[in-house]
Amino acid sequence: MPDEKATQPPLVRLRNLSKHFGEGETRVDALRDVSLDVQAGEVIALLGPSGSGKTTLLNIIGCILDPSSGTMELDGELVLRDGRWVRPNLRRLRLDKIGFIFQFHNLMPFLDATDNVALVLQLAGADSREARLRALELLDYLEVGNRRRSMPAQLSGGEAQRVAIARALANQPRIILADEPTAALDSKRAGIVMDLLRKVAVERDAAIIAVTHDEKIFDRFDKIFNLRDGRLDV
Repeated sequence: MPDEKATQPPLVRLRNLSKHFGEGETRVDALRDVSLDVQAGEVIALLGPSGSGKTTLLNIIGCILDPSSGTMELDGELVLRDGRWVRPNLRRLRLDKIGFIFQFHNLMPFLDATDNVALVLQLAGADSREARLRALELLDYLEVGNRRRSMPAQLSGGEAQRVAIARALANQPRIILADEPTAALDSKRAGIVMDLLRKVAVERDAAIIAVTHDEKIFDRFDKIFNLRDGRLDV
């Protein structure tokens, strides 16, 4: 029998995605005709030197940055056609379908671990009690529930990153975008974070796209793609 996942449409489908800044002699082509498919359950890496377009690509997939041209489907929905957004409410799309993880966890310093996660749920419309219960479930899932009342300054680097992952998972997104998620961690903690992301991809049927330079985690990816001068090597 054919693999069921292989017959499903990819969670992320990009076709001929391009992005340039400026015009004429000052024009810079950050991305050039990038096409990519990422399936549910996959953990992929985007590699490339500084300025190659990795973060630009991540920001377009995250519906943060406007592309110059190209088409994009997320979770089976056409959101971008010929360089124009066809999804009317990109903020809602980000809340519903996309989770973001950053190199530096970017936790709110005045909120404890639970409230950092619950805040995302409340922004999506959950009431305070429901949001906190869901936040506690996620912190337990990522094995950092014992730090639920800790402020970010009281957390280790690995603990803070796990809280950040819990925040990214709060609204059960199918697509998780990670920008250098392990660069600030030692080898052991980096491995733990990547193992958690793989667990999320498999158990929650999610696609994870990570920008990284971190060679110590290369063996944790299903596929590795290289970006150079805005072009994707596949």
